[in-house]
Amino acid sequence: QVQLVESGGGLVQPGGSLRLSCAASGSIFSIYAMGWYRQAPGKQRELVASISGGTINSADSVKGRFTISNISRDNGKKMVYLQMNRLKPEDTAVYYCNAKELGADYWGQGTQVTVSS
Repeated sequence: QVQLVESGGGLVQPGGSLRLSCAASGSIFSIYAMGWYRQAPGKQRELVASISGGTINSADSVKGRFTISNISRDNGKKMVYLQMNRLKPEDTAVYYCNAKELGADYWGQGTQVTVSS
């Protein structure tokens, strides 16, 4: 089992920046990929960016603005970050952390990001 806890969402003006963090605990050695998804009201959940080994995959809509990175820590947790720059109103959504192991997907509780003036 893997537990995911997100932090870092909030309200920001267009053009601003936010950094999302996700801490994975539990069976972290079984994780082969981590990433961020988002879901706006009335829309389907979509991939924002993911990282697996040295391979990064990101949505065209965020390329050049968002950066995903991860790090494993000695305290038994694995972290994944999403640095979001030049935010736009259309980036407003609930952002979910995701971790994958063979045969299972894990999700965080979600963190709201609102881009508005």
